[in-house]
Amino acid sequence: MRLVLGFLAALLTTAGLAPPAVAAESRPIHSYADAIRETTWVETGTDNDHDGEPDRVAADVIRPDTRVRVPVILDVSPYYACCGRGNEQQKKSYAPDGTPLRFPLFYDNYFVPRGYAVVLADVGGTNRSSGCFDDVASGNAVVNWLNGRAKAFDAPDGGRAVTAAWATGDVGAIGKSQDGATAIGMAASGIAGLKTIVPIEGVADNYAQVIGNGAPFATPENTGSSFTYNERAAELCKPFEAGQKARAGTNGDYNDYWESQHYVPRAGQASVLIAQGFGDWVVAPNQFARYWDALGRAGVPRKAWLSQAGHTDPFDLRRAEWVETLHRWFDRWLLGLRNGVERAPAVHLETAPDRWTDLRSWPPATLPVTLRPSAGGALGPTGSGTASVVDDPAVTREQWAAGVSAARFTGPPLPAPVRIAGSPSVTITASSDRTAARLGVALVDYGPAETRNTAEYGSGIRNLTTRSCWGSGSDADSACFLDTVADVVRVDHRIVAAGWADLGHHASLRHGEPLVPGRPYPMTFELTALDHVVPAGHRLGLLLGGTDGLLFDPALPRLGDTVTFDLSRTSVTFGLTKPEH
Repeated sequence: MRLVLGFLAALLTTAGLAPPAVAAESRPIHSYADAIRETTWVETGTDNDHDGEPDRVAADVIRPDTRVRVPVILDVSPYYACCGRGNEQQKKSYAPDGTPLRFPLFYDNYFVPRGYAVVLADVGGTNRSSGCFDDVASGNAVVNWLNGRAKAFDAPDGGRAVTAAWATGDVGAIGKSQDGATAIGMAASGIAGLKTIVPIEGVADNYAQVIGNGAPFATPENTGSSFTYNERAAELCKPFEAGQKARAGTNGDYNDYWESQHYVPRAGQASVLIAQGFGDWVVAPNQFARYWDALGRAGVPRKAWLSQAGHTDPFDLRRAEWVETLHRWFDRWLLGLRNGVERAPAVHLETAPDRWTDLRSWPPATLPVTLRPSAGGALGPTGSGTASVVDDPAVTREQWAAGVSAARFTGPPLPAPVRIAGSPSVTITASSDRTAARLGVALVDYGPAETRNTAEYGSGIRNLTTRSCWGSGSDADSACFLDTVADVVRVDHRIVAAGWADLGHHASLRHGEPLVPGRPYPMTFELTALDHVVPAGHRLGLLLGGTDGLLFDPALPRLGDTVTFDLSRTSVTFGLTKPEH
């Protein structure tokens, strides 16, 4: 029966017709061992490295050996040679003749037998690609090639032209961290053929990723992508990198460059399955929250996996359930199988380590609550007095929570558990004795708890020595991956949201200004998004500090200022509701 259906699908595809949805899900009917493995070098239409030749992105392809055209799962990454992917940091490997042998992660092992091609593309200037770091252009070039709109060759310097006659042209872009940011950017570009994206801990607003409301997190020389470059690009792309940094600026101002890197207002039309950890301090969850809201406003089909972990792939949190979800998602949007995944609950939420629930929407309907600090250390409905903090860039927000180098305020014990969900905000009124000041704010749950270990960029998981297998493999590319378990620690507090700002940008993110020493300035900004249950008996805390030693680069200028907060005009606002369970 499967052979008959496959033959029918081939005839319909050849005739230019879409095959009917004949199964609830794709099945592993293709041989992984006999899959075609090849590399094509796709022209991007640019010459960013100024070598006089078109930039070419290396796209490593593994696809079923079949006459039926297949859709593509695409991961565009700068990390395939320098850093690896997944919790085992897998890198690509090649045969002596250059044929790709190992494709990191499980996508090839699981999906190629099910009738998908998997393409892992090197961002310009990384691994085997020429050009410079232009991630969205790199991914879009591959999508264009898969749809017959771009040239590709079988050698890095040209050679024989290669077409993707085997591809349907339908593409799903997936990836974690930078790879996820690239997928989001590709969707924002409106590239034809991109049907769905699966960003995992991905960035949607590049300004917010490297600058906290006017306060750059690092010096220009310690930002950017140069650490991922191959040896050739490391030299040729110096002018390109210098130009990018000049466009970005060094004063923390939001400008036209950052506007071009802001994907939230251009949510795109591709469906989105997104994953985010609320304990992620690498890509903070406000990246997810803003993008999720924009997708909803645009009417884009969307689904989210939200955990309490750090910068972690759902594959390493709830493996079987994630693979099933991903399988159904790609079947729906790349194969057109009407499996109803878009009608399932929109949000899969982890409420505590390894405890999950399904929700129809996020964030939930909440009651806005505003709390204010008082000079005696209380946090409640009214505020009064002042508090001064001497900025010390060596002190971290975790030390602030212990009462070091920050003003700490706590409320009374809660009589019942409450759930805080969404994106809190703070309004600060502060003055500095210098012409500049950095601000750091944190919302804290004080009380004993067992939680995933994410406090100082922890992932919230740890590897075991056992392995589980997902699909078919080979000697060079195993389908078996280290199992994981929740890394749970006992704590007496947890920072559940935080935010940072430059007080000189109090009036506008586009134009910072020197402060007049002693003059108070009001400033309102958002904290990182959260979904957290505060148990009964715990206290909510608010921390007011300066430079956060966990986030800011020690090479930044030491301001040496004292910030004085007007507590009567300082507050934190968040959404409150009852816990789901």
